[in-house]
Amino acid sequence: MNVLDGQSERPTQAGSVSTQEEVFTLERLTASDAAATRAVGLRFAERLVPGDLVILSGELGAGKTTFTQGLAEGLGVRGPITSPTFVLARVHPSLVGGPALVHVDAYRLGSLAELDDLDLDASFDESVTVVEWGEGRAEVLAEGRSGHYLVRLDRSREDDVREIQISRA
Repeated sequence: MNVLDGQSERPTQAGSVSTQEEVFTLERLTASDAAATRAVGLRFAERLVPGDLVILSGELGAGKTTFTQGLAEGLGVRGPITSPTFVLARVHPSLVGGPALVHVDAYRLGSLAELDDLDLDASFDESVTVVEWGEGRAEVLAEGRSGHYLVRLDRSREDDVREIQISRA
């Protein structure tokens, strides 16, 4: 696993549902397989606090759920962690007195109103919320807050390596 820690790289503009926002790349990593992808999620969990929103982006099979499995392990929540595609959202309570993990799959959501219908803001301040397929949809959940994380996973290389970019907006 190649890790580039440290200061933000140059800011780039990224469109959200409501406004333009600055997105600062915090890390660019490579993960050689699913176990390494889980390890990145595990390490990333160390920086999360209740109220954080993590938006995951990537094609089918890029490792979004695998990343979330590592994140869940790092948070110490009850599992198993599986894709919430058909239930749309799952709440995984903490086993260690930390924040719960709210795991959402926005793939099948057709509108922002459907996302709002999930009432994610009811437990937002006490939980870490992870939204798969959320880029361009879930940023509205961060309005009025200190921002959110955007994790882009790319598995387009032929050697099965995942390229992971972690940013803060």
